Order: sequence, then C-alpha cells, then structure tokens
Amino acid sequence: MRVVMFGHQTWGHRTLRALLDSRHEVALAVTHPRSEHAYERIWDDSVADLAAEHGVPALLRTRPTDQALLDAVRDAEPDLIVANNWRTWLPPEIYDLPPHGTLNVHDSLLPAYAGFSPLIWALINGEPEVGVTAHRMTEDLDAGDILVQRAVPVGPTDTATDLFFRTVDLIEPIVHEALDLIESGKADWTPQDRGKASFFHKRAIEDSRIDWTWPAEDLERLVRAQSDPYPNAFTHYRGERIRITAAAVSQGRYGGTPGRIFIREGDGVVVVAGADARTGHRHGLLVRRVRTEDGAEHAATDFFRVMGGYLTA
Repeated sequence: MRVVMFGHQTWGHRTLRALLDSRHEVALAVTHPRSEHAYERIWDDSVADLAAEHGVPALLRTRPTDQALLDAVRDAEPDLIVANNWRTWLPPEIYDLPPHGTLNVHDSLLPAYAGFSPLIWALINGEPEVGVTAHRMTEDLDAGDILVQRAVPVGPTDTATDLFFRTVDLIEPIVHEALDLIESGKADWTPQDRGKASFFHKRAIEDSRIDWTWPAEDLERLVRAQSDPYPNAFTHYRGERIRITAAAVSQGRYGGTPGRIFIREGDGVVVVAGADARTGHRHGLLVRRVRTEDGAEHAATDFFRVMGGYLTA
C-alpha cells in the first residue's frame, strides 16, 4: 500500500520508522516544526530528518488547513494515512481521503485517556496498566473504532519515563499488525464504549505544582509521573521553588496541616498531606530527594535540617 504519514516527535519518528521497515511505500511525511513548549522538547526525534534520510518528501505544518497540503496529500495517492502524535485536528478532507481512511496511533488504552499526556495522567491516577491503541480517525479526537490495542502493566515504582520507553516499543509491532490486517481485508474494527471515555488536556508547568491537600499516595505518583526529563513536581520552601525528585508514602500516619515539614522517618522527611490530615488518619509524603533552582540535588534529610515550617504553593 502507499502510505502518507502524519506525526511528530519520537512517537511520530517511531511510526515512520515502522512504515519504512515495512513492505509498504511511504509517499509523504507531514510533521510539525520544533516547539519550545516544555513538554514538546522531550522525546523530540525528528520526523523530518528521518524522512530526508530515506528520500521521503516531508512537509512542516502547524495546522493542516492550507490547500497546498491537501493537494500534496491528494497527489501522493495514498491507500492509507497513518498518524501518531499529530497535535492538531485533521480535517475530513484529509483523514477521509484515502480508500482505507486514516489509522491513528495513540498512547493510551482507549476509550480512556484520549487527548494529551495520557501516560502521565494515567500514572497520577494509579491505573494498573497503560498501552497503545491503533484506531480509525474520525471527527471526534481519539474516538474512532479500534483495530489493535496492546497493554503493559504499571509497576509500583514505575516512572512516566519507564512507561514511555515501554509503550513506545509497542508502536512498531502495532503498526505492522494493523497494516497487515487492513491490506488483507481482515481488519475487525471495534467501536469504542463512549460511556468509558475520558479526555485530558495538555500538561503545563502549573500541572506539576504540588497541592498538599492531595493524599500522599497521589502525591507520590505525581512525583513519579513528573520524572526526569519531564518538568519535576515542585513546591516552595521559604519563598524559593524546589523540585521533589524522589518520594514515598510514609509508614506512619501524621496529623496536622497539609504542607507541614514534620518529622524524619527512615531516609527521608515526612511532609503532612491530605485535605483531612487534621484527623491524623493520613500517611504523609516521605520526601527523599529535592532539587533546587540551581540544579543541585540534595537528600531531604540534609536539606531540611530543622523540622517545622511549611511547603507551600
């Protein structure tokens, strides 16, 4: 089959690589310009560079609304479009153009976690597994019928970085399986249960700010979800921003006011957490390592030499 590819960053790069390694012909690649957004500077392998290395024409677009792009896709005469991490809506004039439509590859187990940053949101929410879904592109974002879906478990110490590497490795086999099914006429498209759908917005720096009224269990997952190279979970101490890079849930239960730097426990310092921390029924967040704005790493037991005071928004 002749394929046109739409995609960006490492997800798009892996998808293009899968197509180039298949028996199918890649007629055109469309990608976004590089971005200075904090999250889009991460995992930014270039689709355009990979296309150039293999002699595939590549176009850069912020939004796919111009007539020149539509003409280029039409002139490529694709049997199928494959998209992954295309950051804006594709018009039906494009996604419905090929005989087989458009296959979108999304890094969540749809219908849950449609939209943006699904791995981070899923980890924060304590999901037991994450994965990748290949589905038909329709007017509603990430809502089309599912063709192939694969999952991986989330371990108790996994970070978002761990889950990225585990799920990005699913892209190539999923793309190959999906294209084989489509080409052979054996594709079995399963409608999504829209009653189980959820849709998430892009993450921004503000979403990494620690809210000490969250339970410690949720905050511990937030710290893992904001692992390097992502912008770390942060709070403020004595007016200065600090990042928390390693934490756990305390063994003891501690009462008081959320954000209070309370007591040493093992290899860390417990900070009171939870909206109902006043009851004394909640665990605290055991902070193990912090990073200051100058990039210096500190053991929490060295950084918080005196107990008392508060970490604040």
